[in-house]
Amino acid sequence: MTRVAAPDAYGALGEDATLTLQRLLPGSIDRVWAYLTQSELRRKWLAAGTMEMRLGSKVELVWRNRELTDNPGNRPEGFGEEHRMDSQITELDPPHRLSISWGSTGGVTFELEPVGDMVRFTVTHRRIPDRSIMLNVSAGWHAHLDMLAARLAGDEPEPFWDHWVSLKAEYDRRLPA
Repeated sequence: MTRVAAPDAYGALGEDATLTLQRLLPGSIDRVWAYLTQSELRRKWLAAGTMEMRLGSKVELVWRNRELTDNPGNRPEGFGEEHRMDSQITELDPPHRLSISWGSTGGVTFELEPVGDMVRFTVTHRRIPDRSIMLNVSAGWHAHLDMLAARLAGDEPEPFWDHWVSLKAEYDRRLPA
């Protein structure tokens, strides 16, 4: 089972309500890129859905967090069994960079950089509109990245919802009110 991330694994809040998180992941850049762009692999750590690798193309994301682990933990009140979002690819440089629109925020950028036999994976989520959404987004990205790290390492991830709830409480303590 993966452990709760070390303090430096927590997201950093920058200007314009921008959240940045990084992980050093095992595997080749092509393998990590596949986990980001291929629905059957992406659904194991984030969300399923279509993603045609072409600038301007539609991206469909379908979250079913209860399916991420055998024991998903206790789903918090207010979260449904499934969440869907339509986005669009706004920047594409395979296998190094992918940016997509993201609901009412400024979008999300994924950057992959080889570091020896590992990959530095950076997620930047721009212009998150308010603190309550920031808490959900911070805990969500953190939990999903922990899930990705576990999957790539061949480890069994923690129950998703229990991990998310504990991370949200920690981000509530860390992020300015």
